[in-house]
Amino acid sequence: MTDFRIEKLPFDRDVLGAWASERIENSNWPVVYTINGANHIYVGETSNAAMRFSSHLGTPSKQHLREARVIFRNDFNKSACLDLESHLIRYFAADEKYRVLNGNAGITDSDYFQRDYYRESFKEIFDSLVNDGVLSRTIPDIVNSDLFKYSPFKALTTDQAIAIEGLLESLIHELEKDSNSSTVIQGDPGTGKTIVAIYLVKLLKDISLFDEMEPLESDSLFSDFFQVGFRELLHNLKIGLVIPQISLRKTVQKVFGRTPGLSADMVLDPFEVGDSDTQFDLLIVDETHRLQQRANQPAAERNLKYAAINVKLFGSDDKTKTQLDWIKARSKHQIFLLDTAQSVKPADLQPKHLTPLVAKARNEGTLFRLISQLRVAGGSDYIEYIGSVIRGEYEGQPKTFGDYDLRFFDSFAEMHQAIQKRDQEHGLSRLLAGFAWPWQSKGGKADFDIEIEGIRLPWNRRNYDWVNSPTSAEEVGSIHTIQGYDLNYAGVIIGPDLFFNEETQSVAFSRENYFDKKGKENNPTLGINYTDDDLLQYVLSIYRVLLTRGIRGTYLYVCDARLRNYLKLKINS
Repeated sequence: MTDFRIEKLPFDRDVLGAWASERIENSNWPVVYTINGANHIYVGETSNAAMRFSSHLGTPSKQHLREARVIFRNDFNKSACLDLESHLIRYFAADEKYRVLNGNAGITDSDYFQRDYYRESFKEIFDSLVNDGVLSRTIPDIVNSDLFKYSPFKALTTDQAIAIEGLLESLIHELEKDSNSSTVIQGDPGTGKTIVAIYLVKLLKDISLFDEMEPLESDSLFSDFFQVGFRELLHNLKIGLVIPQISLRKTVQKVFGRTPGLSADMVLDPFEVGDSDTQFDLLIVDETHRLQQRANQPAAERNLKYAAINVKLFGSDDKTKTQLDWIKARSKHQIFLLDTAQSVKPADLQPKHLTPLVAKARNEGTLFRLISQLRVAGGSDYIEYIGSVIRGEYEGQPKTFGDYDLRFFDSFAEMHQAIQKRDQEHGLSRLLAGFAWPWQSKGGKADFDIEIEGIRLPWNRRNYDWVNSPTSAEEVGSIHTIQGYDLNYAGVIIGPDLFFNEETQSVAFSRENYFDKKGKENNPTLGINYTDDDLLQYVLSIYRVLLTRGIRGTYLYVCDARLRNYLKLKINS
């Protein structure tokens, strides 16, 4: 057992004043503490709890808090306390019982002496807080939640921290000059582009609301930006976070709605930006590659809306204008996060739109790259390998990636059973597939959409937060539901939309077995007809996304026998 204790006492000046003199460690020992009211909580660490509480008692934003807890351990040190503090902030932010009042001055996932030992022993502290009712859910439940995955309270990787510091310096410089700016952040799947966008919005808002009376650790990552001059510069900044995909957008809106300083209406659809009368100071665009060029919209009213926005912004319905042009017209500063290899349908922005954007940022020194792989335990090597395999370009022997569980299945029934078992053990284990079956269950024409080896399954019944829906374990997720999300294990079905062409010895596309109408229709508005080779690149991008959702592992089943025989030579079964 770890030698720790948690002292609970009223957040009251008289009580805490008396408590300060009870023992020397109350004012001279590294501790982690929480202060909570009915709906809010603050987490901190200090070497002088008595003095820190006195400071908090004089802070207007904490006058409604009523209860303090102090976590003592005889082997605590500064590094361990910072680590525990960051864990608790993240867990409380995702638990939904309290709104976390902490600012976001920044922490990195730093190593320190005996870190593994401390983190293992933290579990007892977490369990104690769960048993005391301060945390309402178990840690595995919290970690599997979208509120945890998309919380702005994150420990950043080195390249994320470098990118955010560079972005802040560049933005503040341009604001001081009163000039326009455009910045690009590039990264592969799982490098944390969405996290950087969310983190940055929270950080900018925290700086703009900075109270110099509030305690701030001088060694916090971005503490140099918390100063009065920057606060005044950012105070009235109109900021929007643009997310093209509806499912991810709704998830992030929920996170923003629960985060002090942020609000759900800061998270926007591209159409909302274009149609708004607001001129934004800063628009941060996540998944920029999913912005659209002019194309036939899923709903007729959106075709009319697209034309109306063009007229509103540019004086006429110029059909060459894209949603990227809307973003630029509606804001003075832009930050674009993108991965050009994740465009998954013809309506998405094309290389001719994105390449100049990246080139301009490179020339101006405002291009940042995210490299560290946060999602997939197999790392960047797995991302590169699986992309090469699915494109039919990999010529070597099957690879392994440490403990990453990559498996090829000849039997769909066995893969289905394996994913169900992983879900029981770890949660968040789901089946995913390319759009190689019509979606009949949505229209009520059938109870299922996909039948393989006698197993019948429907497509995802819900578009928003599908992975956490109660029926998702017996459904199959599509690209439109899963892009931007994490799973513990992904069971990926490569449908008959791909096959192996034995004449050309290459992976090929089957148009008749691809059922995403918007994913394969031509674009008469712009005079574009898409060949099978054109569509093949989009479908390969879709499978690349699906095959990079699993944190712990990816299981693969291939419908086409020829492609199955080809790919199983490249992947360990």
